Amino acid sequence: MIRSLMIAALATTALTAPLHAQEITEFRIGILGGENAQDRMNSNECLRAYTEDLLGVETRLFAPADYNGVIQGLLGGTLDMAWLGASGYAAVYLQDPEAVEPVLVKINLDGSFGYHSIGFARADSEIASLEDMQGKVFGFGDPNSTSGFLIPAIEIPQQMGATMENGDYFGEVVFTGGHEQTIVAVNNGEVDAGVTWADGQGNWEDGYNSGALRKAVDAGLVDMNDLVEIWRSGVIPEGPVVLRTTLPQDVKDKMITLVDSLHENDADCAYGVAAGESLGFDAIGHDAYLSIIAAREAQSN
Repeated sequence: MIRSLMIAALATTALTAPLHAQEITEFRIGILGGENAQDRMNSNECLRAYTEDLLGVETRLFAPADYNGVIQGLLGGTLDMAWLGASGYAAVYLQDPEAVEPVLVKINLDGSFGYHSIGFARADSEIASLEDMQGKVFGFGDPNSTSGFLIPAIEIPQQMGATMENGDYFGEVVFTGGHEQTIVAVNNGEVDAGVTWADGQGNWEDGYNSGALRKAVDAGLVDMNDLVEIWRSGVIPEGPVVLRTTLPQDVKDKMITLVDSLHENDADCAYGVAAGESLGFDAIGHDAYLSIIAAREAQSN
């Protein structure tokens, strides 16, 4: 019922003029890593169905094993839309500035669009801060993750006065493969601490309002009482929803309207797509990511 009402509402706008069949024959949505592939697919199935109804073409979800799979799909034109992290967007832009357009960003419950990289450990580990991590194993998610690598790799060495090289301060720095993998690895004692993303709002016990910790709590993977926050980055601009630049303009307009109105029209769907509680999505542009692009470029040099 919600789905039919939402499509009917969208169809009343000028943006939903009939789509010419020859313009696109399918629509492909990339889903960035962070949780296991099936959960990512399940969380975004409602968006896939809405898109297929709205555009009138087959719509498919793609959940590659790592962030680079989505990045390369956008660069190669095999994906039409994705919600990227800021560092992922920077990676695409630095390789091809014309590949995608940033159009929307997730809005937190307080109206902001920032989030944090959160360092965490087991509550019974006697690790309460980075100072307790000397000689221990620190887990990071993915080299293309903003909160799972780029920002911690800049801010932690500045704070600690040491590099991220194995043995310099931390005993070992490892990549787990993604946010969910990091959370599970810390929870299971496979690494001493890790970093992941969260809006940092709401209650720790809930995994905050949105982010990877909230998704892990919802999935029953962790009890936040078993974990403790040991570090928090500065505010990071939430990554953008991007669209392939060469898409027909009417397709872009329809998808912007669909995602922008998702929270208003189907709050449950928006919860899954946005990884937790939010006010939905709002317009964003390239200039919001200039600092992240500069940081990514500096790190690669």
